[in-house]
Amino acid sequence: MAKKKKSKKSNTWRPRTQMIRGGQERSGFDETCEALYLTSGYVYDKAEEARAAFKEEIDRFVYSRFGNPTVSIFEKRMALLEGTQACRGTATGMAAVFAALMCQLKTGNRVVASRALFGSCQYIVTEILPRFGIEITIVDGTDLGQWQEALSRETQAVFLETPSNPTLEIIDLKAVADLAHGAGAKLVVDNVFATPILQHPLEFGADIVVYSATKHIDGQGRCMGGAVLGTTEFCNDILKPFVRHTGPALSPFNAWVLLKGLETLELRIEAQSNNALELATYLSGLEGVTKVIYPGLASHPQHELAMKQMASGSNLISFELACGDSEDGKEAAFRFQNALELIDISNNLGDTKSLITHPVTTTHQRIEPEERARMGIGESLVRLSVGLEDVDDLKEDIAQALKAV
Repeated sequence: MAKKKKSKKSNTWRPRTQMIRGGQERSGFDETCEALYLTSGYVYDKAEEARAAFKEEIDRFVYSRFGNPTVSIFEKRMALLEGTQACRGTATGMAAVFAALMCQLKTGNRVVASRALFGSCQYIVTEILPRFGIEITIVDGTDLGQWQEALSRETQAVFLETPSNPTLEIIDLKAVADLAHGAGAKLVVDNVFATPILQHPLEFGADIVVYSATKHIDGQGRCMGGAVLGTTEFCNDILKPFVRHTGPALSPFNAWVLLKGLETLELRIEAQSNNALELATYLSGLEGVTKVIYPGLASHPQHELAMKQMASGSNLISFELACGDSEDGKEAAFRFQNALELIDISNNLGDTKSLITHPVTTTHQRIEPEERARMGIGESLVRLSVGLEDVDDLKEDIAQALKAV
């Protein structure tokens, strides 16, 4: 039997405390660490109890595809951190995105989305949803005029990410939320780049927030997971049946690992963001780097908006490399990445280790060149997820790689 903590109610704790103790329920063994319940099913004292459980006449766990004690602690902690009523954990971030959209849509509905999306998110919006007879309108996320035009008629859902992957565009959340609600739509925000530490979309009017917990929340490259956050009504009445019957369940073990990641999330994000700002400033003065994109720099086109919505510029930097007269941007990007000795080549992000990737040939490779160009994803663009290494070591590694190129 789980034992609830008897001291101060967790909903009055500050965020750093929530990340360590929020939602915790101890078993009768009074363990310090959250218990890991590796079980697929649960037993009942009587057949009548099983019947009542499946009819939802009593509140208890019936099957780990529907709910699990360890997963439940993760969900409660995420909801407390995000400042929302409820959360549902999912197997991956993409499962979270798909479930958050599909659970509320049907044939004949309409979705408006920003153009600058992660490759798999764009695939869901532009390839999968239309198969179900859902109308899709794509807009340039930084152009409020396009949002106004697109949301001048009835819409069921609006989807965007800010900062965007990989060009770090910043979208005015308050303005888009107001337009979305005027069109009768729910605003779904992918907040993975900003994390719940640096940005709170609900404060600007968003209805639903999604995360790939695989990224910063785990933060150490160990496991996959996702989260969808919103009101109790949305999570229980609309999202829960979809997740229950389609099966994108978060593994109890992964939930336990993610709980450990949450304990250090704020400390890691603060240190990584400080590293990123220093590194972005350094990159701006380097020969061989033609453009640096970082929301924390005054040179970013939406810097003022970014600083209004975010606590800092995050740990993601994108930058373009100079090309030789006889080479294209991809060759320059490949030679630069191959010359790095400390920073690893990986399409993941949010790790304690610094990771670099070439979006054109990895995360956004399936997108047509013309569309990539519209999104600002050039051949020489690389995306750097800044880790916790000594920033001077990162500077030296980038400098020697540029010289090698």
